[in-house]
Amino acid sequence: MRARVNPKAEMPFLDHLEELRWRLLWSLLAVVVGFGVGLAVVHYLDVPGFLLSPVEALFGEDRRLIYLAPTDAFFVFLKVSLTLGVLLASPIVVYHAWSFLSPALEKHEKRAIVPALYLGLVLFAAGVALAYFIALPITLRFLMGFMSELMEPSWTGPAYIGFVVNLLLAFGVVFQLPVVVMILSALGLVTPTFLREKRRYAIVAITVLACALSPGDVISVSLLMMVPLALLYEFSIVLSTVMWRRRRERTQGVPEASPPPEDAVPASDPYTHGDPARTADPDDDAVPASADPASDDDPADDDPDDPPHDPEPTTPDGARDAPTD
Repeated sequence: MRARVNPKAEMPFLDHLEELRWRLLWSLLAVVVGFGVGLAVVHYLDVPGFLLSPVEALFGEDRRLIYLAPTDAFFVFLKVSLTLGVLLASPIVVYHAWSFLSPALEKHEKRAIVPALYLGLVLFAAGVALAYFIALPITLRFLMGFMSELMEPSWTGPAYIGFVVNLLLAFGVVFQLPVVVMILSALGLVTPTFLREKRRYAIVAITVLACALSPGDVISVSLLMMVPLALLYEFSIVLSTVMWRRRRERTQGVPEASPPPEDAVPASDPYTHGDPARTADPDDDAVPASADPASDDDPADDDPDDPPHDPEPTTPDGARDAPTD
């Protein structure tokens, strides 16, 4: 009965707020649990040592970073654990966000957005790997070689780990550009033509974004971020083209029927009366053979004084009977 009354399963506004409240609570709980798991992972798997390995390759294993306040090391431990916990809880948070928004989407939009979410995980991992293995060593060498004859580097642990975490997250986030474009194209908000026309403006925006996100105004890091972003923008145009082709095939993809052969006659021709043996003649306005034009009854020609005219009897063969005496 409820399905008949409300076939689209629409909810009142207060029910939407109630669902949103529970989704937020479950997401917050997932972050808290992820933070606890992050504490265990950072402590037992030596994640700070993994983050410090690039600087040890430059300074040597005997030299360690310093901290200036008694609580610096503790807050670094918490910061790394919280960041890792949010990353671990992000699939659950995305799931609840998707569960809340998906009823308002069409089926074809859901089919396009779900692969985009998986693609986002792959691109995030690719961006973090590019930052850790390529961008971070180049950045550290550049910073250590800059004015080395006047100053001796003595980095603090909180500043260095904050620098590394921000760099990894920045590369992972900006690599989500194709995912954003793919979702907007699936929703019909962005077209490939628009992306091609705005390419020069996009390059300027990518340059500004790379300079803003690259820590320390390092030119090499900005270039390392600009080049992949430019390639990802071109890849986004390809994805947008694919999405719009599917959208066009879905809306206008019904194939046209092949034309009938020239000698074919429609079964319901008004002039042949369904008989294919007859030839259709649009100018054929003849009266049927059983009708006599002379006996056409016209009320205007009838004379009330004349007796009614009886038709002569005929034989079943259609011939008139001979007059009898």
